[in-house]
Amino acid sequence: MVAFLEKMEPSSYVFPYLRTQLQQIAATFLVMAASVATESCAAAAEEEAECRDEAAALRLKMVAVASILVAGAAGVAIPLIGRWWRRGTSSSSSPSSSSGVAFTLAKAFAAGVILATGFVHMLNDANEALTDPCLPESPWRHFPFPGFIAMLAALGTLVADFVTTSLYEKTDQAAAAATSVGDDQDTAPLLEAGSLAGITSVVGSEASYAAGDKDPMHIVGMRAHSQLHGHGSYHETGSVYDDGHAHGHSHGFDEEPSGGRHVAAAQILELGIVSHSVIIGLSLGVSQSPCTIRPLVAALSFHQFFEGFALGGCISQAQFKSFSALMMAFFFAITTPAGITVGACIASFYNPNSPRALVVEGILDSMSAGILIYMALVDLIAADFLSKRMRSNPRLQAGSYVALFLGAMAMASLAIWA
Repeated sequence: MVAFLEKMEPSSYVFPYLRTQLQQIAATFLVMAASVATESCAAAAEEEAECRDEAAALRLKMVAVASILVAGAAGVAIPLIGRWWRRGTSSSSSPSSSSGVAFTLAKAFAAGVILATGFVHMLNDANEALTDPCLPESPWRHFPFPGFIAMLAALGTLVADFVTTSLYEKTDQAAAAATSVGDDQDTAPLLEAGSLAGITSVVGSEASYAAGDKDPMHIVGMRAHSQLHGHGSYHETGSVYDDGHAHGHSHGFDEEPSGGRHVAAAQILELGIVSHSVIIGLSLGVSQSPCTIRPLVAALSFHQFFEGFALGGCISQAQFKSFSALMMAFFFAITTPAGITVGACIASFYNPNSPRALVVEGILDSMSAGILIYMALVDLIAADFLSKRMRSNPRLQAGSYVALFLGAMAMASLAIWA
């Protein structure tokens, strides 16, 4: 036997044999991996094929379009109608009124809804899509892409929030400065004519003013001065008099968010909600299985109602003009029904389990998760729960925490069905 092996030429017999065996082993592993992936991808298709009924699925899709449209429209309309109703009542200006407390509690509930949507729904859906066996193992299962993309989206939202808020605040300041200049020009002739000469005597009579003897001309002069200098007190000859409103100097979270901040928050929040609403609609629309669609109709209706309520609260607080508010509410309400309609139209040739579809769905869901988590924690929860108004009212604080947890739990529980 040894003599036989010695006569063999290694280069002629051994190496080709080893190479052939290694190639066969590698081919076997590749076939096994491909078969596992194919079986996993085929499993989803077979599961849907077991309950496939295109006619019944189409009827359920029509019901879903109507139900989700009504639920979303109702959710986003409630805060807007509440805002318009408060405008017409005398108590709308009082933060401690029943309507003001109700709005604060509703906003806390909405913040919980948005937070649960980002963590429980969007991030989980993104993880399922980007770790699906239909995708190649490298790179999708070698790196936590869902969390990474969500982190980048949250940081990008921070930058967008800062830039947008700065632009709106500069616009508001320019408009306020123009108004102040116009008011100052209107009062200048009166000052030159000496019509406000009584201010000096009133300023010199500190006791009389403190006792409540307020000269109307003095009040006019104080208001003209406050319009020019941007505060609520009148300064003259070293004395400071309060016209009923203290200086609004505050620090940190004691300062109320500006109108520009509310506008930016509402627009960014709608972007995050709409982006995943499209995916939700497409996923339901392309399904041909009534067994899959039936539980989603009720779950997604509640889902859209809660999200619409949250978005409507932000739009209401931003105080858009009526037309702008209606357009934002309209686009939110029709996004998911439009996605269902498009999905139903392309269901015959669209494969939701294809690698490209899974990657697109996973990336969009991850981005939506990052946007919604940032908006919930920073612009909705931190802005209200760390404010001076909330800290100084224990009952309102307790009620807001209860509403926050209820909103989060209600939205998270929908993950059982959707």
